[in-house]
Amino acid sequence: MTIKRISTGSEFEAKIGYCRAVVAGGFVHVAGTVGAGDTVEEQCKAALATIENALTEAGSSFEHAVRVNYYLPDASEFEPCWPILSATFGDNPPAATMVECNLIDPKFRIEIELTALLP
Repeated sequence: MTIKRISTGSEFEAKIGYCRAVVAGGFVHVAGTVGAGDTVEEQCKAALATIENALTEAGSSFEHAVRVNYYLPDASEFEPCWPILSATFGDNPPAATMVECNLIDPKFRIEIELTALLP
């Protein structure tokens, strides 16, 4: 099996020892991704943009997403993200889970992890 690793050059990738995405076994596995911004909505959009770039580099897209996990330190902040997520996945929504938990830095309001098929 061929494995392709995709890096964004994030400081966390080097410090922690991971890559943004791994293409293996017909799937694209995108690591938990946070985004810049002051609000949960801004961070959600930025994280999705980073994920979209990784999917594009892998040869996939949100249309092929099969699983997504959302991690938030405050579950009450998830609802403002719903319109963004609905617009992103459109008629092809993946299976999804939202978990309330601490993130690597208190400035982050949402982290998104995604798995997509490699068409």
